[in-house]
Amino acid sequence: MGTITGTAAGVPFTALPPTGSAEGPAPLIVTWHMLDAPRTDAAFAAALPMTGVPAWRVHLGMPMCGARMVGGRVDAIIELARKDALMAFLAPFVHQAAEEFPAALVALRDQLPVDDGPIGVLGGSLGGAVALEVLTMRRAPIKAVALVNPAVRIRSVVGLVVTGMTGSGEPYPWTAESRKTADELDFVARAEDVTAQPPLLLVSGELDHPALRTDAAALIDALRRRYAHPDEVELRTVPDLSHPLADEPGLEPAPQRPAAKVVDGILTQWFLRQLTAK
Repeated sequence: MGTITGTAAGVPFTALPPTGSAEGPAPLIVTWHMLDAPRTDAAFAAALPMTGVPAWRVHLGMPMCGARMVGGRVDAIIELARKDALMAFLAPFVHQAAEEFPAALVALRDQLPVDDGPIGVLGGSLGGAVALEVLTMRRAPIKAVALVNPAVRIRSVVGLVVTGMTGSGEPYPWTAESRKTADELDFVARAEDVTAQPPLLLVSGELDHPALRTDAAALIDALRRRYAHPDEVELRTVPDLSHPLADEPGLEPAPQRPAAKVVDGILTQWFLRQLTAK
Protein backbone atom coordinates (compact mmCIF):
# COMPACT_ATOMS: atom_id res chain seq x y z
CA MET A 1 0.00 0.00 0.00
CA GLY A 2 1.36 3.40 -0.94
CA THR A 3 0.90 6.94 0.29
CA ILE A 4 -2.72 8.02 0.72
CA THR A 5 -3.89 11.61 0.45
CA GLY A 6 -7.32 12.94 1.31
CA THR A 7 -9.28 15.01 3.77
CA ALA A 8 -10.57 14.17 7.23
CA ALA A 9 -13.42 16.39 8.42
CA GLY A 10 -12.14 19.04 6.02
CA VAL A 11 -8.48 18.73 7.07
CA PRO A 12 -6.11 17.65 4.28
CA PHE A 13 -3.71 14.84 5.10
CA THR A 14 -0.88 12.72 3.74
CA ALA A 15 -0.85 9.22 5.22
CA LEU A 16 2.04 6.76 5.10
CA PRO A 17 1.15 3.11 5.74
CA PRO A 18 2.81 1.06 8.47
CA THR A 19 5.98 -0.85 7.77
CA GLY A 20 5.65 -4.61 7.75
CA SER A 21 3.00 -7.08 6.68
CA ALA A 22 1.05 -7.49 9.90
CA GLU A 23 -2.67 -7.79 9.31
CA GLY A 24 -5.35 -5.87 11.14
CA PRO A 25 -5.53 -2.31 12.45
CA ALA A 26 -2.22 -0.57 13.20
CA PRO A 27 -1.32 2.18 15.66
CA LEU A 28 -1.65 5.82 14.60
CA ILE A 29 0.81 8.71 14.77
CA VAL A 30 -0.58 12.15 13.86
CA THR A 31 1.69 15.06 12.94
CA TRP A 32 1.46 18.80 12.40
CA HIS A 33 4.05 20.44 10.18
CA MET A 34 6.05 23.64 10.46
CA LEU A 35 5.24 26.97 8.83
CA ASP A 36 8.89 27.13 7.82
CA ALA A 37 10.05 24.57 5.28
CA PRO A 38 8.59 21.93 5.11
CA ARG A 39 5.35 23.89 5.31
CA THR A 40 2.81 21.39 3.94
CA ASP A 41 1.67 17.95 5.04
CA ALA A 42 3.16 16.33 1.92
CA ALA A 43 6.51 18.06 2.35
CA PHE A 44 6.63 17.20 6.07
CA ALA A 45 5.92 13.55 5.26
CA ALA A 46 8.94 13.55 2.93
CA ALA A 47 11.20 15.27 5.47
CA LEU A 48 10.26 12.95 8.37
CA PRO A 49 8.73 9.79 6.87
CA MET A 50 9.72 7.58 9.83
CA THR A 51 9.97 4.60 7.53
CA GLY A 52 10.32 1.50 9.64
CA VAL A 53 7.63 2.40 12.17
CA PRO A 54 4.78 -0.15 12.16
CA ALA A 55 2.14 2.57 12.47
CA TRP A 56 0.16 4.83 10.21
CA ARG A 57 1.90 8.21 10.09
CA VAL A 58 -0.79 10.71 9.18
CA HIS A 59 0.49 14.20 8.47
CA LEU A 60 -2.28 16.79 8.84
CA GLY A 61 -2.26 20.07 6.96
CA MET A 62 -2.16 23.24 9.03
CA PRO A 63 -4.75 25.99 8.33
CA MET A 64 -4.17 27.89 5.06
CA CYS A 65 -1.35 25.51 4.11
CA GLY A 66 -1.02 22.89 1.37
CA ALA A 67 -4.41 22.18 -0.14
CA ARG A 68 -5.90 25.04 1.91
CA MET A 69 -3.37 27.59 0.73
CA VAL A 70 -5.04 30.65 -0.82
CA GLY A 71 -4.09 30.77 -4.50
CA GLY A 72 -1.35 28.21 -3.95
CA ARG A 73 0.89 30.90 -2.43
CA VAL A 74 1.98 31.98 1.04
CA ASP A 75 0.98 35.60 0.42
CA ALA A 76 -2.22 35.37 2.46
CA ILE A 77 -0.32 33.92 5.43
CA ILE A 78 2.28 36.68 5.28
CA GLU A 79 -0.48 39.27 5.14
CA LEU A 80 -1.98 37.88 8.37
CA ALA A 81 1.44 38.00 10.01
CA ARG A 82 1.82 41.63 8.99
CA LYS A 83 -1.65 42.48 10.30
CA ASP A 84 -0.93 41.05 13.76
CA ALA A 85 1.75 38.40 14.28
CA LEU A 86 0.04 36.89 17.30
CA MET A 87 -3.68 37.62 17.18
CA ALA A 88 -4.25 37.27 13.42
CA PHE A 89 -1.62 34.66 12.64
CA LEU A 90 0.07 32.48 15.28
CA ALA A 91 -2.72 32.03 17.84
CA PRO A 92 -5.55 31.42 15.31
CA PHE A 93 -3.45 28.82 13.49
CA VAL A 94 -2.73 26.90 16.70
CA HIS A 95 -6.28 27.14 17.98
CA GLN A 96 -7.91 26.12 14.69
CA ALA A 97 -5.57 23.16 14.17
CA ALA A 98 -6.21 21.92 17.72
CA GLU A 99 -9.97 22.49 17.56
CA GLU A 100 -10.43 20.69 14.25
CA PHE A 101 -8.35 17.70 15.37
CA PRO A 102 -10.98 15.64 17.27
CA ALA A 103 -13.33 15.51 14.27
CA ALA A 104 -10.40 14.79 11.96
CA LEU A 105 -9.34 11.91 14.21
CA VAL A 106 -12.81 10.37 14.04
CA ALA A 107 -12.77 10.67 10.25
CA LEU A 108 -9.29 9.13 10.01
CA ARG A 109 -10.42 6.13 12.04
CA ASP A 110 -13.29 5.70 9.57
CA GLN A 111 -11.03 5.96 6.51
CA LEU A 112 -7.90 4.08 7.56
CA PRO A 113 -7.28 0.67 9.22
CA VAL A 114 -5.99 2.15 12.47
CA ASP A 115 -6.62 0.80 15.93
CA ASP A 116 -8.66 2.59 18.56
CA GLY A 117 -5.88 2.88 21.13
CA PRO A 118 -4.06 5.98 22.32
CA ILE A 119 -2.19 7.75 19.53
CA GLY A 120 1.26 9.19 19.02
CA VAL A 121 1.58 12.86 18.12
CA LEU A 122 4.41 14.82 16.55
CA GLY A 123 4.73 18.54 15.89
CA GLY A 124 7.42 20.69 14.31
CA SER A 125 7.83 24.40 15.11
CA LEU A 126 4.31 25.91 15.28
CA GLY A 127 2.99 22.39 14.77
CA GLY A 128 4.72 21.61 18.05
CA ALA A 129 2.50 24.18 19.75
CA VAL A 130 -0.51 22.38 18.24
CA ALA A 131 0.69 19.03 19.59
CA LEU A 132 1.16 20.60 23.05
CA GLU A 133 -2.28 22.23 22.89
CA VAL A 134 -3.84 18.88 21.98
CA LEU A 135 -1.95 17.29 24.88
CA THR A 136 -2.75 19.88 27.55
CA MET A 137 -6.39 20.22 26.50
CA ARG A 138 -6.76 16.41 26.52
CA ARG A 139 -8.36 16.28 23.07
CA ALA A 140 -7.53 12.58 22.67
CA PRO A 141 -5.81 9.79 24.62
CA ILE A 142 -2.10 10.10 23.78
CA LYS A 143 0.51 7.38 24.11
CA ALA A 144 3.60 9.40 23.18
CA VAL A 145 4.54 12.96 22.16
CA ALA A 146 7.46 14.08 20.00
CA LEU A 147 8.42 17.68 19.24
CA VAL A 148 10.98 19.05 16.78
CA ASN A 149 12.22 22.63 17.22
CA PRO A 150 8.85 23.38 18.81
CA ALA A 151 7.15 26.69 19.54
CA VAL A 152 6.99 26.16 23.30
CA ARG A 153 6.36 29.78 24.27
CA ILE A 154 4.48 31.80 21.68
CA ARG A 155 6.05 35.05 22.95
CA SER A 156 9.39 33.90 21.58
CA VAL A 157 7.86 33.14 18.19
CA VAL A 158 6.17 36.54 17.94
CA GLY A 159 9.54 38.27 17.85
CA LEU A 160 10.83 35.89 15.19
CA VAL A 161 7.76 36.48 13.01
CA VAL A 162 7.93 40.25 13.35
CA THR A 163 11.59 40.23 12.38
CA GLY A 164 11.63 37.45 9.77
CA MET A 165 8.22 37.27 8.09
CA THR A 166 6.96 40.83 8.22
CA GLY A 167 10.26 42.64 7.74
CA SER A 168 9.13 45.17 10.33
CA GLY A 169 11.71 46.79 12.50
CA GLU A 170 9.04 47.84 14.98
CA PRO A 171 8.48 45.93 18.23
CA TYR A 172 5.25 43.99 18.56
CA PRO A 173 2.48 46.22 20.05
CA TRP A 174 1.47 44.17 23.07
CA THR A 175 -2.00 44.68 24.56
CA ALA A 176 -3.79 43.16 27.54
CA GLU A 177 -5.60 40.76 25.20
CA SER A 178 -2.47 39.65 23.35
CA ARG A 179 -0.58 39.15 26.64
CA LYS A 180 -3.41 36.91 27.86
CA THR A 181 -3.28 34.93 24.62
CA ALA A 182 0.49 34.56 24.91
CA ASP A 183 0.07 33.29 28.48
CA GLU A 184 -2.38 30.66 27.22
CA LEU A 185 0.20 29.47 24.68
CA ASP A 186 3.11 29.29 27.12
CA PHE A 187 3.51 25.56 27.65
CA VAL A 188 6.31 25.95 30.18
CA ALA A 189 3.89 27.82 32.43
CA ARG A 190 1.22 25.22 31.62
CA ALA A 191 3.41 22.18 32.31
CA GLU A 192 1.13 21.21 35.20
CA ASP A 193 -1.67 20.72 32.64
CA VAL A 194 0.14 17.67 31.22
CA THR A 195 -1.75 15.43 33.61
CA ALA A 196 -1.58 12.20 31.59
CA GLN A 197 2.24 12.35 31.52
CA PRO A 198 2.89 10.38 28.31
CA PRO A 199 6.51 9.80 27.28
CA LEU A 200 7.75 12.98 25.57
CA LEU A 201 10.73 13.52 23.29
CA LEU A 202 11.94 16.98 22.29
CA VAL A 203 14.44 17.23 19.43
CA SER A 204 16.25 20.56 19.39
CA GLY A 205 18.53 21.70 16.60
CA GLU A 206 21.88 22.98 17.77
CA LEU A 207 21.49 25.83 15.25
CA ASP A 208 17.84 26.58 16.03
CA HIS A 209 16.88 30.08 17.19
CA PRO A 210 18.46 30.65 20.63
CA ALA A 211 15.14 31.68 22.18
CA LEU A 212 13.48 28.46 21.02
CA ARG A 213 16.36 26.38 22.38
CA THR A 214 16.07 28.15 25.72
CA ASP A 215 12.34 27.52 25.81
CA ALA A 216 12.84 23.86 24.88
CA ALA A 217 15.21 23.33 27.79
CA ALA A 218 12.78 25.11 30.12
CA LEU A 219 9.91 22.86 29.05
CA ILE A 220 11.95 19.73 29.60
CA ASP A 221 12.98 20.94 33.07
CA ALA A 222 9.39 21.86 33.99
CA LEU A 223 8.00 18.51 32.86
CA ARG A 224 10.73 16.48 34.56
CA ARG A 225 9.88 18.21 37.85
CA ARG A 226 6.24 17.16 37.49
CA TYR A 227 6.44 13.70 35.90
CA ALA A 228 6.21 10.71 38.19
CA HIS A 229 8.87 9.14 35.94
CA PRO A 230 11.17 12.03 34.87
CA ASP A 231 13.26 9.78 32.63
CA GLU A 232 10.28 9.58 30.27
CA VAL A 233 10.94 13.20 29.30
CA GLU A 234 13.86 13.30 26.87
CA LEU A 235 15.81 16.09 25.16
CA ARG A 236 17.95 15.29 22.13
CA THR A 237 20.16 17.90 20.51
CA VAL A 238 21.04 17.50 16.81
CA PRO A 239 24.26 19.15 15.53
CA ASP A 240 24.02 21.16 12.31
CA LEU A 241 20.21 21.34 12.52
CA SER A 242 18.82 24.85 12.09
CA HIS A 243 15.12 25.64 12.42
CA PRO A 244 13.81 24.46 9.02
CA LEU A 245 13.92 20.78 8.13
CA ALA A 246 13.84 21.25 4.36
CA ASP A 247 14.99 23.64 1.65
CA GLU A 248 12.79 26.47 0.44
CA PRO A 249 10.12 26.79 -0.76
CA GLY A 250 9.16 23.73 1.25
CA LEU A 251 5.79 23.25 -0.44
CA GLU A 252 6.42 19.94 -2.22
CA PRO A 253 8.11 16.69 -1.14
CA ALA A 254 11.88 17.00 -1.47
CA PRO A 255 14.97 14.87 -0.73
CA GLN A 256 15.88 14.72 2.94
CA ARG A 257 18.48 17.11 4.23
CA PRO A 258 21.27 15.31 6.12
CA ALA A 259 20.21 16.86 9.44
CA ALA A 260 16.56 15.96 8.82
CA LYS A 261 17.65 12.38 8.17
CA VAL A 262 19.25 12.34 11.62
CA VAL A 263 16.03 13.67 13.18
CA ASP A 264 14.03 11.08 11.24
CA GLY A 265 16.21 8.31 12.62
CA ILE A 266 15.83 9.57 16.19
CA LEU A 267 12.04 9.76 15.84
CA THR A 268 11.84 6.35 14.19
CA GLN A 269 13.75 4.61 16.96
CA TRP A 270 11.88 6.48 19.69
CA PHE A 271 8.40 5.72 18.31
CA LEU A 272 9.41 2.08 17.78
CA ARG A 273 10.29 1.93 21.47
CA GLN A 274 7.08 3.64 22.57
CA LEU A 275 4.81 1.51 20.40
CA THR A 276 6.23 -1.69 21.87
CA ALA A 277 6.10 -0.44 25.48
CA LYS A 278 3.47 -1.95 27.72
